[in-house]
Amino acid sequence: MTDRLAATAEGIAMAASLLAEGEVVAFPTDTVYGVGVATTRPDRLPALFALKHRPPEKRIPILVADMAQAVAAGGLADEVSRLLSERFWPGALSLVLPTADGGSQAFRAPDHPVALELIRAAGPLFTSSANRSGEPETLGADDVLIAFATQQDELAAVVDGGHVPGGIASTVLDLSVSPARILRAGPVTQEQIAEIVAVA
Repeated sequence: MTDRLAATAEGIAMAASLLAEGEVVAFPTDTVYGVGVATTRPDRLPALFALKHRPPEKRIPILVADMAQAVAAGGLADEVSRLLSERFWPGALSLVLPTADGGSQAFRAPDHPVALELIRAAGPLFTSSANRSGEPETLGADDVLIAFATQQDELAAVVDGGHVPGGIASTVLDLSVSPARILRAGPVTQEQIAEIVAVA
């Protein structure tokens, strides 16, 4: 059965403990509720994809509290990515960074106090929206519990951070290529980004 945890220090500590054990946990972000697993437990990614009924070949972002966590999770940062994170994190900019294995990974710091507190406690989180693929996004803990009502053994807990506003998905900027390229337009504009780095 899915536990509803209060967005208190005790509730967040419990959620972080569940994530460390490899459990799937839902929590509020600055747009919609997300569902995630700890990056220290990549073996649990299949459980996240199964919960969402999402194809496993689709990449998902890692939510972090800051650039130091992105680096700890495998991202390769340079002066440009650090400047961008200092200006736009936490906020609506996802940065695709190169990784040591020759690949790339998207990172974002969500502008929501509960999400940030959880990520600081649990470490970086592989995160997707807390809904089944193709179904409406969830804006509250009740919505999450309804969305996964038939999968309560697969979702360990939801941190109830109240209602979230929804809104436009983040701008995605690919820094793993040169010149940098905007993969998805969003709240952070090309003009704002161009003040720090040229974009194709």
